[in-house]
Amino acid sequence: MATVTRREILGAAALAAASSSASAAPAPATNTGKPILSLFSKPLSFIPADQLGAAVQEIGFEAIDLAVRPGGHVEPEHVRQDLPRAVRAIREAGVQVSMITTGIVDASTPYAEDIVAAMTSLGITRYRYGGFRWADGIPYERQIESFRPRSAALADLNRHYGATAMYHTHSGVGLVGASIWDLHEIFQGLDPKFIGVNYDVGHATVEGGLGGWIDSFYITGAYLHGVALKDFLWELDARSRWETAWKPLGRGMVRFPKFFSMLRETGFAGPVELHFEYPLGGAEEGLKSGIGMSRADIFAAIRRDLTTARGYMAAAGLA
Repeated sequence: MATVTRREILGAAALAAASSSASAAPAPATNTGKPILSLFSKPLSFIPADQLGAAVQEIGFEAIDLAVRPGGHVEPEHVRQDLPRAVRAIREAGVQVSMITTGIVDASTPYAEDIVAAMTSLGITRYRYGGFRWADGIPYERQIESFRPRSAALADLNRHYGATAMYHTHSGVGLVGASIWDLHEIFQGLDPKFIGVNYDVGHATVEGGLGGWIDSFYITGAYLHGVALKDFLWELDARSRWETAWKPLGRGMVRFPKFFSMLRETGFAGPVELHFEYPLGGAEEGLKSGIGMSRADIFAAIRRDLTTARGYMAAAGLA
């Protein structure tokens, strides 16, 4: 008698849930060969999942990066039931789900397999993950060796379901992936079809303002699967310390014309997500209530950045 694995059971369950909840939804859009601008759903956390598609369409996006993590639009423990419902509502509004953002760190993260099984059953293949940290007092070489099997196990999970994990690059002390060169070392020997990088040009510029961000972009190579946009300036705080201050696109230090010309050279055709870190009355923090800014003003700010991003992309021949 053949043995049925847990992965096969999860895959079948997710497929059944998708069939009952999302069968009437349009199929995922085919690849157009161009990057697709997507809105990360975090600043719209105050909008219920079943209304999210209409809100995103009202702002002017064609696609969304849906938060499937604690506090997001879909909670991980309910992903098999709630993700199909959310995706169906989004697609019925004429909006694509280009990817999802998760709290997955590695294959042992609670509900990691449930999330990957559910998303792929709906035709969603890319998800954002991350969260490795450097430990004090341990040589980096030894830590890199410890990150490799964890990454390999996640790539194996993705291979089974046909998914791609994209490690999101933040800036900051103690964060693996901030320099991006460390990810180049960690991913050596792993198939880039199943694991790679979600390159955040804002954070990359924080880490390498003059030329480091250019080098870190090119080192991603075949592992580049997603791009995140944000802008910033260095500003002095009340204690005369230099801090990153997030700004609307085009009002900071990120060299978007240069970046998009580099992106065009690679033939990149994945999701380009707009993130919002500058003040939006608390919406930028993912608050679900108590927002100190009107819905109309939040939408206007997001739409302004969307227009700016489209302008940069058109000038680079990516529109």
